[in-house]
Amino acid sequence: MKVGIFSTHHYEKKFFSEDALASSHELFLFTERLTTETAVKAAGLSCVCAFVSDQLNESVLKILASGGTKLIALRSAGYDHIDLTAARKLGLSVVRVPDYSPNAIAEHAVALIMSLNRKIPFSSVRTRHADFSIEGLMGFDLKDKRIGVIGTGRIGSVFARIMLGFSCKVSAFDQAENLTLKEAGVDYKTLDHLLAQSDILSLHLSLTPETRHILNAAAFHKMKPGVMIINTARGALIESAELIKRIKDGTVGAAGLDVYEYEQSYFFEDHSEEVLQDDLLARLNSFNNVIVTSHHAFLTKEAVTNIVKMTFQNISDFESGKKLQNLI
Repeated sequence: MKVGIFSTHHYEKKFFSEDALASSHELFLFTERLTTETAVKAAGLSCVCAFVSDQLNESVLKILASGGTKLIALRSAGYDHIDLTAARKLGLSVVRVPDYSPNAIAEHAVALIMSLNRKIPFSSVRTRHADFSIEGLMGFDLKDKRIGVIGTGRIGSVFARIMLGFSCKVSAFDQAENLTLKEAGVDYKTLDHLLAQSDILSLHLSLTPETRHILNAAAFHKMKPGVMIINTARGALIESAELIKRIKDGTVGAAGLDVYEYEQSYFFEDHSEEVLQDDLLARLNSFNNVIVTSHHAFLTKEAVTNIVKMTFQNISDFESGKKLQNLI
């Protein structure tokens, strides 16, 4: 099967090459993002493999379908970046990788908490300049702090268990309660209760019309003053402009963001020689109590290996006419 892989990153090439040898697929690697301008490159390719930064709107999907594409293989768990209604109308099958490494993302969320709390980036910069003072570096013990986990799917569940290991008091909000987590010591509360009581809030939700801006002006108004917010899920779960207001007035004491509401124009690419045009992102980067990472919480050897293997399995199942286990 001819497969066009868009937004190919350097770190992926080794993994793609190794798995391609074990399959019958012919790969075409494109470093460019999939857009209306680049979609024509997929002409004659039966499958297009897309990353989270690729555009999969109706216009792009029409170009792909007209060029002979039959399968869209997402190398991600989330699928908010594809117009599924349009894909179905065009007869395109869409598959994803639902479970590649919950630990990778959950552990990154914990790393953000530890880095913010113990001022690790700030201290590191100081010592590089031979400043070994410790003023302004005070953090707090995680033991007995109230952790609010919004979303207890695979990733949220792993995160909750890690925080229990720190002897934190872990509460959660989700439409469906995880009985195994409850037995482990996690208590489920209403979202309002979580907002009011949590010292740290961590988001682990899919982005849907219902969850978009789940942390909005009304939600921030209910939060415990000085709360730390962690987001390793999807940027648009948080209303960015409102977050900035609440960082400025102290409602939010710290924020760790691996995702950003308008990240598509910047993330996964080097813009270091340009003037940052996104005022919201520039403002977030200016705060000393905010850490923004480049949507790389998933980036571990184990996760990438699993993503590539499952992607090829999805493609092979489609080619052989098998039932698609990861069909959206």
